[in-house]
Amino acid sequence: MAKGCLHHIELYVSDLEKSAEIWGWFLKELGYSSFQKWEGGQSWRLDGTYIVFVQAAERFLDIQYHRCRVGLNHLAFYADSRAHVDEITKALETKGVPILYKNKHPFAGGDSHYAVYFEDPDRIKVELVAP
Repeated sequence: MAKGCLHHIELYVSDLEKSAEIWGWFLKELGYSSFQKWEGGQSWRLDGTYIVFVQAAERFLDIQYHRCRVGLNHLAFYADSRAHVDEITKALETKGVPILYKNKHPFAGGDSHYAVYFEDPDRIKVELVAP
């Protein structure tokens, strides 16, 4: 692997089943494949990078995640094209996944930034942007 490439991301989630359903579908649409699965966790991999989801312990569920607090704001992924962004947007809407910035969609990131922004079950913001 090239120096500086991302090895993996690990996210703790409040409901692994809900997160795995949305993230699993989305990551497969981007070319990821199921990598590991164990009691309390699941991961998907694309080339040398993988994304891990782990069920948070009950004692840590009292404070909900918010992207404006210190820590992760969002994860952004490349789409194949603008058409791919549109396809994923339609699928997200069909699945009832909250689309963010609908009044500015698909240019919420600016006039030349074609993307869809949505939230996972824990309200982690995800961006899919056309190259």
